[in-house]
Amino acid sequence: MNGIINVLKPPGMTSHDAVAYIRRTFAMKKVGHAGTLDPAAAGVLPVFLGSATRLIEYSTDAAKSYRVEITFGFETDTGDDTGKVTQTGPCEIPARQRLEEVLATFIGSITQIPPMYSAIKVDGKKMYELARAGISIEPKARQVFIHDIRILQVQQSKLLLDVDCSKGTYIRSLCQDIGRKLGCPAVMSFLIRTKVGDFTLEQAISVEEIGQKKESVLLPMDFAVMHLPLVSLKHAECKNLQQGKMVFYQACPSTLVRIYDPNECLIGIGQYDRTTSLLKPLKILSAYSNNL
Repeated sequence: MNGIINVLKPPGMTSHDAVAYIRRTFAMKKVGHAGTLDPAAAGVLPVFLGSATRLIEYSTDAAKSYRVEITFGFETDTGDDTGKVTQTGPCEIPARQRLEEVLATFIGSITQIPPMYSAIKVDGKKMYELARAGISIEPKARQVFIHDIRILQVQQSKLLLDVDCSKGTYIRSLCQDIGRKLGCPAVMSFLIRTKVGDFTLEQAISVEEIGQKKESVLLPMDFAVMHLPLVSLKHAECKNLQQGKMVFYQACPSTLVRIYDPNECLIGIGQYDRTTSLLKPLKILSAYSNNL
């Protein structure tokens, strides 16, 4: 069984819990997810089954969208409203024009300090595990890209936003940084992921529905790589790629492509060298070997 499920992760369930649920439901071990979602958050979590797990990396790189609520007046050690309060302070949310000006400074390439309570690994240990053990480590800054931030609602001490961003963006850190720029301590008080690449919230399936419908909720493997240009090859060329050989291809549309055989089956991912016009196999899916 090979495919992808666009899981609607509920709040309170970890991404690992979601994978474990799919393993039990489908009675299979080879299951993984793309893009960890905070336990308190809800929303889109693509879960890959079987040979589709080999395509996770191409979905992880996809842009993501979130709906987030910021609450002003306090900060916590986790960056959300479930953590220990580390700072409080009165805060008056400025006029909308000032808010727009501040938010605009976060659009584009920015530097973030990930929260201590995150899944980033340091010497093989996740940072949140170190934090729970009382070990404090200063997270390394990272570059992320914010495509857009849109104000949906301003109400008393709360601000509701839609955020489009690159992979690796910590929305909790973004909320905290926005608050500091406004001179107000702030936390993330609500988060739902609305999009991961082509996976959308509108099409996400709840865990209850997955248990009831099972196979009917599976998306084809190539759904995760639809953002890559398509290249169709002959059987002999596909066989060469499967054997690790490069094949000649003229005018490839991109350096990274999804490759199909004449039967319109996805056989894998290839990398194209424009200087030599050669297509190199990066990821060949064994599930389609019989078609070659």
